[in-house]
Amino acid sequence: MQWCHDAAIHRAAAPSAPSCKKEGMPPGFHYLIGAQFASGLADNALLIVSIRFLQEQGYPAWWAPLLKFAFNLAYVVLAPLMGPLADAFPKARLMAAMNALKLTGVVCMLMGVHPALSFAVIGLAASAYAPAKYGLVTESVPARCLVRANGWLEVSVVLSVILGTALGGVLLGWHGPAGWAQYLQSWSGRVLGMPTQLLHCFAVVVLVYGIAALLNAGIRPGPGEAHRVPLRWAAVSWRSFWQSNLQLWRDPLGGVSLYVTTLYWGIGAVMQFAVLRWAEQGLGLRLEHGAYMQALVAVGVIVGAALAGRCYRLHSARKVLPMGLLLAALLPVMAWVQWVWLAIPLLMLAGAAGGMLLVPMNALLQHRGASILSAGRSIAVQGFNENASVLLMLALYSGTLALGIPLWAIMLMLALVLLLGMWPVCRPAHRRAL
Repeated sequence: MQWCHDAAIHRAAAPSAPSCKKEGMPPGFHYLIGAQFASGLADNALLIVSIRFLQEQGYPAWWAPLLKFAFNLAYVVLAPLMGPLADAFPKARLMAAMNALKLTGVVCMLMGVHPALSFAVIGLAASAYAPAKYGLVTESVPARCLVRANGWLEVSVVLSVILGTALGGVLLGWHGPAGWAQYLQSWSGRVLGMPTQLLHCFAVVVLVYGIAALLNAGIRPGPGEAHRVPLRWAAVSWRSFWQSNLQLWRDPLGGVSLYVTTLYWGIGAVMQFAVLRWAEQGLGLRLEHGAYMQALVAVGVIVGAALAGRCYRLHSARKVLPMGLLLAALLPVMAWVQWVWLAIPLLMLAGAAGGMLLVPMNALLQHRGASILSAGRSIAVQGFNENASVLLMLALYSGTLALGIPLWAIMLMLALVLLLGMWPVCRPAHRRAL
């Protein structure tokens, strides 16, 4: 029966179909890219600023990865709801509402709510935002252009990581005129109840969330947007969601792509924090400069995503699987590097391998998911699995920090997990069987 799956993919990317390069992206697509970029920019800047906020408020170091843990928790706990929610409401309006909810989470943090709980509110908004944005791509872009559209989307995601982490570093490094920090601390303590010298940083993040919400107004609905599915209890039950989850896992192509992206996001979430710690311990950099090193990984992902968008189509997506082995080989090497000039190309190479692996796998997963389930439900299933992996890996990483395990040992363990996870699907016999 596998030939049916391959035939469907070849038909979707048939040479006789009009080229998506000539056809261009649908109207409003670039507003979607802009809204995603602005929202991701604020998310990543907020994470860097909040790590410094934890230090300022006297929290121990192992709380930093738990911010990301709280952010991703809603993706797992509320997974049955988020797919049907994205299918039941206009997706652009839902995205705008979720940006407003993210803004609320920032305000909560400044009013004394625990940072992890505030990040849980922001993560709740993000968990509804993701099925809406990816669902819009799947509904409005022809299947033959999905890899290219995902390349655009992935580049916007990664650019938001690069510039967001850089923005966080710039905001932390800007101290303003003499006495500015003390004034902010006094004013925020009187008005908000939470004295902090980082008020200007949070204000910029709030502004960017507002811009993202405005950009959502330019997004036009795709052809599939008219077929909205009413929100019913049967659709949001765990039983219904679990059946959808099993359907996607059991599909030969959908299962492999879901497996690879799930493994990648778990490792990537730990790397986001491990690179910051490595920059401080191994390279002797401060947090704001470590954020720039973290952004170099994202630069590499952009290069890899752009190459993948040009070199691969849906029917050839499985050819990128060996990139996972290259990424596994690079992780322990980076742990021993103590020179910035050598760290820069290694970080970019690791990012490029990840980008080339992720973009075709995402496109294949979205195509199969929309065919088997629906745009919103398939993205919710993907988000559930990927973020369950993120939660597990971040919990383990936080535990290793609390136990005092050295960073080189953590990086070696990450490499082994990735190597053992990717080797079965990278074997030539397995790839021929798909």
